[in-house]
Amino acid sequence: MRFKLIFFLVFVFYSCEPSLREQTAASIRTELLNANSDKVLVVAHRGDWRNAPENSLQAIQNCIEMGVDVVEVDVRMTKDSVLILMHDKTVDRTTTGKGSVSDLTYQQIQSLYLRNGANHPTHHKVPRLDQAMSLAKGKIMVNLDKCYTYFDLAFKVLEETETTDHVIMKGKVPVHQVEQEFGTYLDKVFFMPVLDITKSDASNIIQDYEAMLNPIAYELIFDHLQTPVVSNLSSIRQSESRIWVNSLWESLNAGYEDDMALLNPDSIYGWYIKNNINIIQTDRPELLLSYLRANGLHD
Repeated sequence: MRFKLIFFLVFVFYSCEPSLREQTAASIRTELLNANSDKVLVVAHRGDWRNAPENSLQAIQNCIEMGVDVVEVDVRMTKDSVLILMHDKTVDRTTTGKGSVSDLTYQQIQSLYLRNGANHPTHHKVPRLDQAMSLAKGKIMVNLDKCYTYFDLAFKVLEETETTDHVIMKGKVPVHQVEQEFGTYLDKVFFMPVLDITKSDASNIIQDYEAMLNPIAYELIFDHLQTPVVSNLSSIRQSESRIWVNSLWESLNAGYEDDMALLNPDSIYGWYIKNNINIIQTDRPELLLSYLRANGLHD
């Protein structure tokens, strides 16, 4: 009897272990609003694309199960105005088909299969935005990329799926343009400016945003460190905005990239943390989560 009880408890522990890592979208949102929290938020670029096709439902589900905070997905519009998840303008690289997304109907795209990272066809289909948001609902935040120009249509999807509070929108535009083009949504979804901080006007753009919008975060891009913004990142945190940096490839981060983190994660991810960066978009979410958890910087 005692052996059976121990076996049962072990079974329950291991069967529940993946779900214990899962969070709720509400708790992630609360953490996102706390710019000065010690917790570093993890964003998975195109989902968990090393273990599932990029921008697939399975890539999102994997992120939910491993405890990722935000999944970044790309949005395109088909010929018949259906919003789907797709990074490229064409379906050539990521599916078994050919052609521009804007020239294909949703029905035509549904006849295709997604390819994995090794370019092999899978059984996965191209998801619609509403399917992705329904999967994410209550479980994970979502960063919509390549969606700015048709966000009116996207917002209708978010309303239908009741996920307007799950989304981080972004764009490479000045704050005046955001308020003009995006103003009706600024009290409904998070907006994050994307800035190349090596540009001479970067500091002025940040000051304008702080004065007029005070965004939830800034996505900062830099291919070198000889810029005054890098030495002044603490001031952004003090203004109640998080700092988002992409560890994807060197042109986005002056060489502090994921592949180098394989050799020495502390030299890459540790550098981010020491420099007041508290959102990291990564192509290696499992590696980053392991590092953060080992250092008490993620649940």
